Amino acid sequence: MLLSVDWDAFSGTRELVFDAPIWGTPDRDTDRLAAWSLRAQRRGAGPADWAALDTDFPLYPGWEALRAYAGVPAFVTLSHADAWGWLDQFPGQAVLNLDSHHDLGSTSGDPERVRPGNWAGLALRRGRVRHVTTLYPFWHEALPVAEGYDLARTAGELTALLPPDALARVTLTRQVAPGSRLPDPAAVSSVLLVQSPAWTNPAHDGALLDLAAVLRCAPLVPPLWRS
Repeated sequence: MLLSVDWDAFSGTRELVFDAPIWGTPDRDTDRLAAWSLRAQRRGAGPADWAALDTDFPLYPGWEALRAYAGVPAFVTLSHADAWGWLDQFPGQAVLNLDSHHDLGSTSGDPERVRPGNWAGLALRRGRVRHVTTLYPFWHEALPVAEGYDLARTAGELTALLPPDALARVTLTRQVAPGSRLPDPAAVSSVLLVQSPAWTNPAHDGALLDLAAVLRCAPLVPPLWRS
């Protein structure tokens, strides 16, 4: 199997944070840096004083467990829009995607162009992967608006995004604790670590890059360093 890890499964938000990008944001250059500077300024800090974001946008625990995959072929990239370059190297496998979003489709944008919000669903539809399991992080349990809060609700929403044959090859689940429900490293062919800077706090770039170094990730598209 393949393990895809979106950094927004760890670099997240608290409940009722009105400007949290987890609820929906584009993925433009301005969303990756300038929008975070504006969030810091709203909290009374300078435009690059990322410490001001800590209360509303914490780094949740559990990412440390990913160090267990050291030695597995690993890659790091900027966006899940780059994921097909990884899938092409490991065709026809099942994917476990640890992510705050299912990435199986969206109601905006071109549904036939690979984007961060549809890469997994499009890969299913086009036969590039056998099965996709979305593993939501444990902290979604406390965020009623998050995708991973109500899995039945989210599954119902997928019926409008995927044809029945692709939908039958999807599993939605959630971690019960930090680091839980991760596969045995021996069962993983490759790991993809995705920065998703439009959704992740710049204060956490250092932890991401440290993890990428431990895993000896080869870059598909180099991550941003925003600190």
